[in-house]
Amino acid sequence: MCGLLGFISADGAADRYVDAARKALPCMHHRGPDDSGTWSDDTVVFGFNRLSIIDIAHSHQPLQWGPESEADRYALTFNGEIYNYVELREELTAAGYHFNTEGDGETIVVGFHHWGPDVVKHLRGMFAFAVWDTKEQSLFLARDQFGIKPMYVATTARGTAFASEKKCILSMAPEIELGLELDDRAIAHYTDLQYVPEPESLHKNIRRLESGSYAVVKPGQPVQQKRWFEPRFPVRKVNPGSEDAVFQRIAEALEDSVAKHMRADVTVGSFLSGGIDSTAIAALAKRHNPDLLTFTTGFEREGYSEVDVAAESAAAIDAQHIVKVVSPEEFAAAVPKIIWYLDDPVADPALVPLYFVAAEARKHVKVVLSGEGADELFGGYTIYKEPLSLAPFEKIPSPINRVLGKIGDAMPEGVRGKSLLQRGTTPLEDRYYGNARSFNYQQLQRVLCNARPEWDHREVTAPIYAKSTTMDPVARMQHLDLFTWLRGDILVKADKITMANSLELRVPFLDKVVFDVAESLPVDLKVSHGTTKYALRQAMERIVPAHVLHRKKLGFPVPIRHWLAGDELYGWAQRVIDDSQTDHIFNKQEVLAMLEEHRVSMNSGSGPDHSRRLWTVIAFMIWHGIFVENRINPEIDERKYPVQL
Repeated sequence: MCGLLGFISADGAADRYVDAARKALPCMHHRGPDDSGTWSDDTVVFGFNRLSIIDIAHSHQPLQWGPESEADRYALTFNGEIYNYVELREELTAAGYHFNTEGDGETIVVGFHHWGPDVVKHLRGMFAFAVWDTKEQSLFLARDQFGIKPMYVATTARGTAFASEKKCILSMAPEIELGLELDDRAIAHYTDLQYVPEPESLHKNIRRLESGSYAVVKPGQPVQQKRWFEPRFPVRKVNPGSEDAVFQRIAEALEDSVAKHMRADVTVGSFLSGGIDSTAIAALAKRHNPDLLTFTTGFEREGYSEVDVAAESAAAIDAQHIVKVVSPEEFAAAVPKIIWYLDDPVADPALVPLYFVAAEARKHVKVVLSGEGADELFGGYTIYKEPLSLAPFEKIPSPINRVLGKIGDAMPEGVRGKSLLQRGTTPLEDRYYGNARSFNYQQLQRVLCNARPEWDHREVTAPIYAKSTTMDPVARMQHLDLFTWLRGDILVKADKITMANSLELRVPFLDKVVFDVAESLPVDLKVSHGTTKYALRQAMERIVPAHVLHRKKLGFPVPIRHWLAGDELYGWAQRVIDDSQTDHIFNKQEVLAMLEEHRVSMNSGSGPDHSRRLWTVIAFMIWHGIFVENRINPEIDERKYPVQL
């Protein structure tokens, strides 16, 4: 797990940008505090910060390799882990190739020489990497199929910059003549969805290489991108009597994935909440590490902590357990620092407890496993049940459906059946936009100065839905979440917040072998029998403690709705809004009115809950104060580099 950056010069003058790359590297010191280095030739500059996990004494990067006849033909920078590197090394050695290290990174560059761009299809892991071919004068950039590891890209007349963190490219902006104009469309999408959807960033001239994609860059030419991974989710039915075999396949795939994810030359621990996902991972990890440490976090407020359940789970699997409880004061103080690490805001309050539990874990281990991805792969969100309840509407002729929809619209708010009629007569593409939407368009118009109708969530979701027309409705929702919520929120916070603490997070559910099994599941093995993730729960019966197996998932819940209405955060939020220089972006009077309405509602027990919308705006205002106004200067731990860019 590391941080990479690079620049390919348009005119063969890479030496002009070596100093800029070296100065930018400390911006992501936290991603790789163990080692740092640069490499360059006439055309390309590579920079690298390393967190040493495998082949600690060797495998330094940037790494050079070439076949015997073309020594040092390739240069590699690589962020992530390749879990099947042992098997790939054996395969490539049998094909006649030599290796100079014992690490997983060298497997990528040797595999690239052997398979070309198809190397990505052989890799089982999480990755974002760059390979420079000195002979072909061609740069190859790639990301893993789910987007676990990030890659930002920016092209100017001077060339193309790329990095694990956007702040590194921002640091290089003057030297590469990169404009830093904000993207109004991306701001609208963020405000609507609470994250910036790929491939956008809040800076118009900095994009992200999308998950499951690669790009080829040649000096002075446009970036050529290609998607190498497309989920299929084929429509299938399970044969009567074959369910047990399916459950066994899931158990075997997950057990194998955890075994591969435990490969490291350092100690591996595990995050543990109160749900089946993290508990299954921890229970399987315990088989490979008898001294497994597990970590959880929570708050003192009742109903917003899974500390007790996690402790019970840790005891059931005989793991040593460590808890971090977060106070409201710690929460507020950490927010600017966390947003700095994020590069672009993600309006998910769960980022904060994750930051604290990661910091606690880093005191004991260098790698942790976690349960992200299980819901998207195995059908874990309650909303995935909706197509089953609305299935009768699909049999009603369209003219009658339209009439029922109008009846639903005309019914008074709060009348039973109104929501059912409205949702049942609305196409899936119009009613489901992923697991997060902060504002409807009417609300957006009130608070966002540059709101446009064409910039709503459908602009993001429509192209994704267009690729899933042959899938069943539940699979279409899963498919949408893979390309929106998972890679826009969950994996961004998983990578950025653990890396902020120089901690490597591994996600065994998001494994190509596990996905191959999950992708083939029929609907009645996902959401049925009155539950979600049915097949996964059945597969984990002998692994997960009984008190967790059918328990509702909470994750790391945050009492933000109460704190924003009370003494804990109301005054703090008011100050953030008042001090922000974002009057050209947000109608601050409307935001302050929303904050006051939220306070009254929560304290009276009736009225709207605006906490999610408020947090979306507040997170952006703090981001703007850091990256645009240069007014907010977070106190970054181990501060060896400037915060202001």
